[in-house]
Amino acid sequence: MMEKILILDFGGQYNQLIARRVREQQVYCELHPHTMPLEEIRRFDPIGIIFTGGPHSVYLPDAPRPDPGVFGLGVPILGICYGCQLLAQSLGGLVTAAGDASAREYGKTETFFDLTCALFRDLPETSVTWMSHGDYMARIPEGFRLAAHSAACPTATICDEERHFYGVQFHPEVSHTTFGREMLHNFLYTVCGAHGDWTMADYLRRSVEELRERVGDGRVLLALSGGVDSSVLAALLSEAVGSQLSCVFVDHGLLRKNEGDEVAAAFADRALDFRRVDASARFLERLRGVTEPEEKRHIIGEEFIRVFEAEAKAIGAVDYLAQGTIYPDVIESGLGQSAIIKSHHNVGGLPDYVDFKEILEPLRLLFKDEVRQLGRELGLPESLVARQPFPGPGLAIRVIGDVTAEKLSMLREADAIFREEMAKAGLDQTASQYFAVLTNLRSVGVMGDGRSYDYAVALRSVQTSDFMTADFTRLPWDLLDRVSVRIVNEVKGVNRVLYDITSKPPATVEYE
Repeated sequence: MMEKILILDFGGQYNQLIARRVREQQVYCELHPHTMPLEEIRRFDPIGIIFTGGPHSVYLPDAPRPDPGVFGLGVPILGICYGCQLLAQSLGGLVTAAGDASAREYGKTETFFDLTCALFRDLPETSVTWMSHGDYMARIPEGFRLAAHSAACPTATICDEERHFYGVQFHPEVSHTTFGREMLHNFLYTVCGAHGDWTMADYLRRSVEELRERVGDGRVLLALSGGVDSSVLAALLSEAVGSQLSCVFVDHGLLRKNEGDEVAAAFADRALDFRRVDASARFLERLRGVTEPEEKRHIIGEEFIRVFEAEAKAIGAVDYLAQGTIYPDVIESGLGQSAIIKSHHNVGGLPDYVDFKEILEPLRLLFKDEVRQLGRELGLPESLVARQPFPGPGLAIRVIGDVTAEKLSMLREADAIFREEMAKAGLDQTASQYFAVLTNLRSVGVMGDGRSYDYAVALRSVQTSDFMTADFTRLPWDLLDRVSVRIVNEVKGVNRVLYDITSKPPATVEYE
């Protein structure tokens, strides 16, 4: 049986990053709400449990708590930030509000470690951690000892090594904690006894077996966008169910320049039942006058389903709808106590009623880089596996405000210019994602000795390993100059070009 770590979600902003860090160490994990019943936890059979951070105070009556039986399972537990305070409060300690402002800590903090604690084995005695807490452990539970401190916090780490319970007041999962990955490695391998058996080759084998058993002799309709996620899923399903699969590419009129034809060409020579549906008119009509981003996403999500339902009837007797949903989609659409960042069209944007026996989402628990690795295991070409992500709602969420055919045309041209110049500069393979956005800002300009009052285009380029966090790309000024000149000269209706230098967080990669 594969070794598994259970991560219980208490609503913190870095919860999915914890999962990513665990997976990076070749240990499988899943993130579940803190309300997960004890019997389900037992059936999950984890070798270790991690309590995430969260925005709550553990001493309040409505503070989120797990089933208290989790402490009696004999399984190692690591509590992070709120999870640390929860561990202390639940086992007889005392957590209070930090009355003295000096006891509150936010940001990079010099921290001192007791290297006899298993979490800190083979690490330096002093390094930087990332703190983010306003509460304070005034008393630690019986059986625990202190294992790290900072100038303001004597209880930066607590541990009961007999029961394998550990609590850290800082966040080891973020890159700002200098040796955070090593601390998590120590918890996984030294404390929990992991061997590192999580690989894409094994995931592929198990996924194919599970899909064959689940689908049986049923038929599957795949919502194929031509992007990395749905393309990898097409290969996976083809491996699992073969001729029982039909791939439907819905051209919703919100694609980049020439993209519909490029997707059709990419799958023309593959042994797949590939169907292209031109639904651009119906999507544009449904979006007429809609300006609110979440409403756009919900409309697009529902319209996708309705088109797929119609195609399923044309194909005949389709049982399953397959989607290339991945973990970041699920996360940003809201999970457990976590806030909804934005509803992805294939998750939070789905209608209440779907006319299929079941929705298949085999990639639902994978991060983007894991999906790419799965594609390589399936033998897909690197040109397809390494393709930049493109949102399912397409250009509808890159046109700020109402979506019209005229605005889409302007954005397609501006985006194509940006992409062309990035490729000429040799930066198309180094930036993780880059694109143009048609803002809702109009401003005065001078065009041909006359006054103009036209739109501003924003350019966005980011670097990221997992799309959970991202930093803006430091593009050369001469490149931005060329792009700006070309867009203003070649795209009618645009008189200003801006470059977005905001990282994620606080921004997201996309604008809507």
